[in-house]
Amino acid sequence: MTAPTKYVYEFAEGSREMAALLGGKGAGLAEMTRLGLPVPPGFTVTTEACKVYLESGEEPPELSVEAARALAGLERAMGRTLGAPDDPLLVSVRSGARFSMPGMMETILDIGLNDRSVTGLAKASGQERFAWDSYRRLIQMFGHTVMGVDGDLFEQAIAEHKTRREVAGDHDLDTAELALITEEFKAIIRKETGEDFPQDPAEQLARAIRAVFDSWNGERARVYRRREHISEDLGTAVNVQAMVFGNLGPDSGTGVTFTRDPATGERGMYGDYLPDAQGEDVVAGVRDALPLVELKRLNPRAYVQLSDHLRTLERHYRDLCDIEFTVERDKLWILQTRIGKRTAEAAFRIAHDLREEGTITAHESLVRVDGADLTRLMFPRFDTTPADVPLAQGVPASPGAAVGVVVFDSAEAVRRAATGEDTVLVRRETTPDDLPGMIAAQAVLTSRGGKTSHAAVVARGMGKVCVCGAEALNVDPAARRFTTASGAVVYEGDTVSVDGTAGTVHLGALPLTASDVGRALETGTASGPLTEAVLGALGHADSVRRLEVRANADTPEDAVRARGLGAQGIGLCRTEHMFLGERRALVEAMILARDDSARQQALGALLPLQREDFTGILTAMDGLPVTIRLIDPPLHEFLPDRTELAVRLARAEQPDPHDRELLSAVERMHEQNPMLGLRGVRLGLAVPGLMAMQVRAVAEAVVERLRAGGRPRAEIMIPLVGTVEELRLARTEAERVLTEVQEETGTTLDCPIGTMIELPRAALTAGRIAECADFFSFGTNDLTQTTWGLSRDDAEASFFPLYLEKGVFSVSPFETIDQEGVGRLVELAVEAGRSVNTRLETGVCGEHGGDPESIHFFHRAGLDYVSCSPFRIPAARLEAGRAVLMDTTGGSDSR
Repeated sequence: MTAPTKYVYEFAEGSREMAALLGGKGAGLAEMTRLGLPVPPGFTVTTEACKVYLESGEEPPELSVEAARALAGLERAMGRTLGAPDDPLLVSVRSGARFSMPGMMETILDIGLNDRSVTGLAKASGQERFAWDSYRRLIQMFGHTVMGVDGDLFEQAIAEHKTRREVAGDHDLDTAELALITEEFKAIIRKETGEDFPQDPAEQLARAIRAVFDSWNGERARVYRRREHISEDLGTAVNVQAMVFGNLGPDSGTGVTFTRDPATGERGMYGDYLPDAQGEDVVAGVRDALPLVELKRLNPRAYVQLSDHLRTLERHYRDLCDIEFTVERDKLWILQTRIGKRTAEAAFRIAHDLREEGTITAHESLVRVDGADLTRLMFPRFDTTPADVPLAQGVPASPGAAVGVVVFDSAEAVRRAATGEDTVLVRRETTPDDLPGMIAAQAVLTSRGGKTSHAAVVARGMGKVCVCGAEALNVDPAARRFTTASGAVVYEGDTVSVDGTAGTVHLGALPLTASDVGRALETGTASGPLTEAVLGALGHADSVRRLEVRANADTPEDAVRARGLGAQGIGLCRTEHMFLGERRALVEAMILARDDSARQQALGALLPLQREDFTGILTAMDGLPVTIRLIDPPLHEFLPDRTELAVRLARAEQPDPHDRELLSAVERMHEQNPMLGLRGVRLGLAVPGLMAMQVRAVAEAVVERLRAGGRPRAEIMIPLVGTVEELRLARTEAERVLTEVQEETGTTLDCPIGTMIELPRAALTAGRIAECADFFSFGTNDLTQTTWGLSRDDAEASFFPLYLEKGVFSVSPFETIDQEGVGRLVELAVEAGRSVNTRLETGVCGEHGGDPESIHFFHRAGLDYVSCSPFRIPAARLEAGRAVLMDTTGGSDSR
């Protein structure tokens, strides 16, 4: 008989291993309770309860009974009753999904206050102002979150009172003013909803729990999940916890801290502290927090205790921990812990340092960094001089360099980004509603907040450049401008440069320079703690990975750079790129040739140029494989544009005969869908001598390198094969030419001949094709297009944004391989091909070869190598190593 489902767990009943059921926050509270840390007691409503509610619209029948039982236990532990009129117990209700979604779902504080208990709280605390401030906070949060009242109505009411009293902040409003505001808030709710703010504490609690459930499907939560690829069906847990108060006077306060700097990874406590404040004030950035070290001066005992607890948590979790805490009248309470979000720089330094300290193994260290982080570290930085005086200086919350035009709201950032314009989102402080704009912008700049503010935490998680707390900026969203301390005015549309590493903002577009990590990767020499950490991670990845990493490179210069970045060969050398520029005239001559003699003359002129190209690339990659793809695109791409030619001829007083000939050729070769037309192997078979010229150029380049003492390893790849008969004809022609060159030079040539698998039919008949192929290289760009039946350029410019928004795609199938469809074709082809040819080499040369998630799939599919652009090689090496460890252990990125 199946045991009944349990929907509510007291903190003492859970553990960190129960994150899927209790959410990350609930599991953290449970774990800290087990460790004996000072955690205010409470209970967690599980994600399973949320799923039932979201599917049926009703809570599970058992939930109310279990929650009442848990609440009774909480009341006994605290010695107070929820909402009692004399000394009330108040609770917070917070979301807590399995994966961190900072600020994306709802929180309601001070549940249990009403017209009677506010008086009791004032008497019990001896702080009448505190009691009324707590009550107005509850009504404001509850009214907006639970009852759906526009939050701006509450903010406008507060602003009017501050203006009338001539004070700057909420903190300056006295008790009488707060009591008036509370009544106004209740009136706003009554007017907007037709009902009164509920006075029954039990009703407040029940409705707050439902509101948190509902927030799982809120717009900002859905946007964040799509951005972070978090599953829609996980649901959120709800944590109900006894309130402790940091806003009881100078001996109280609240803060957020990290066990190491989340921006740089340096050891030591990093965070913010706000005296006489509630936790939401720190995250929201409504007041400028103090550096955490100030707590040592204000409350030495609490500071020492906090230091001890941070060490305990980092040792226990063996990672950077993000902790929220409150000091209530000199007593320290720990409210939350989680594995902290960090920048790319911090990720590598923390993983390296923990490994060096012996806290984690080399394997664990590698799993905790990823290719996306490494790619960010390779981005350029600003090349500044002492003369580059910044507009303002703030907190360097998320490093990197970004240039864009200033915008002052999320909608404008999204609108401009849709037109391809880079933007910098400037706000006093961000809120969860700013998420779309933060995603769209290149950088985020705020005049308030610190490293633990909403802007900082979210930007770090997304890898966005961010500077917070630039206090010298007077941000005026209504006027669409900000003013600096020196009086300079920057308007919407002006260009600024944001340096997230230095925490500075500059007017105009600063020049960029290469990153230290990029230089270190090319030279293999560390120049500081970060580059040492990166090279260490890559070295370990190379020692464990199975997949080779090759480069897509078409020139000797690209090949040299790729080899310097660790490429183990070239997986795709596109020969058509060698026909551009000055050589285009020779290709035109071949296309316009009226007989075989003229065509052969044109091909003969191209031959030494192709041979020279191949010789240079084989020299750069000496001893490593170089896969040379024969010409793939349709020939009309090497001719002028049809419309341009027609206009030129129409306007000419004496039309150029050559232009007439070109236009005739363009019209003759026009295809309705050239992607599926005369290209690839079809072109090689249809144009006499073209394939033979290219194969001869390869063969003669190999001979030249052998005679020079080199070790050339050229491979010939036939593109766009759909049937074994095509490959057999092409292979026969290629082998004929190779034999000719061998006989002419007396040199033995070993040039494997294979094909690109880029059509569904080729994948489905791979067993037959493998009879004629020495290797398969999956061209996943075209395979994705032909499997999905869409044009990449057209689709990405038209309906892809809609599909991503509606969740049809969680990510573009051209960015990360579609494992169910395209990936299944890859698996079928590998299996069928190797069943016929056990020595068949398989690789991928589409852009998916550099995508981290796709690399893990190719590892599992059993491919031998991935090939990508030179810039992506280090990230691909790293992910190939991580794929081995994560496939073996089932591990995942701890963040």
